[in-house]
Amino acid sequence: MKIKTGYLLLKTDKKVNETPSKIRGYIGNKFKENRILHNHDNQELLYRYPLVQYKIIENSIIIFALEEGLTAIKNITNDLEELHLKNTYNITEKIIYEKNFRMEESEKQQSYKIITPWLALNQKNYKKYKEIKDQKEKKIFLNKILIGNILSMCKSFGIMVNKRLMVKSYLNIEDVEYKSVILKGFTGEFQTNFKLPDYMGLGKGVSHGYGTIINKKTSE
Repeated sequence: MKIKTGYLLLKTDKKVNETPSKIRGYIGNKFKENRILHNHDNQELLYRYPLVQYKIIENSIIIFALEEGLTAIKNITNDLEELHLKNTYNITEKIIYEKNFRMEESEKQQSYKIITPWLALNQKNYKKYKEIKDQKEKKIFLNKILIGNILSMCKSFGIMVNKRLMVKSYLNIEDVEYKSVILKGFTGEFQTNFKLPDYMGLGKGVSHGYGTIINKKTSE
């Protein structure tokens, strides 16, 4: 199934020493009328896969979007001249990339890098993860969660997955602060038989920039 994807790249006059959450908060407040940008409706969180995701990658701000989220970020581009966060950043360059991407099963294994920590574990499955002593079993457990993340995302777009998804991963664990709570995050690489667009997020906190992936071919 083809999905409209793309991202807005913002370059600033100085290095961005902020978090994606701060950028999301600023833009969400500046354009409150557009709930797609902040994924809330009357202060209530919208429980769906976020169509707009805020990221800081290699000192550049990337606002990734899908479907109507892409229209939303295009509509605000001309009104973004600076960002008033802890510091003020003047935007020196704005570039929009657009692509109709076919998200579907793949005959060949696709290789991805996880370039921002993937928040795989919630309170319930973190307890299960801790109880697993064998490292191989822990990897299998995480791979199943990753498959679940992909299937959940597909469901939100009405994408039918008719083939069994397989995942092979090579992950590093680290502590990550998310909403003032320390969680376990994972970076590294994985392979799967499904095509995913660059800069899409998987797992928890994707609208805040977590779980960002990129195809290894793109990064080479």
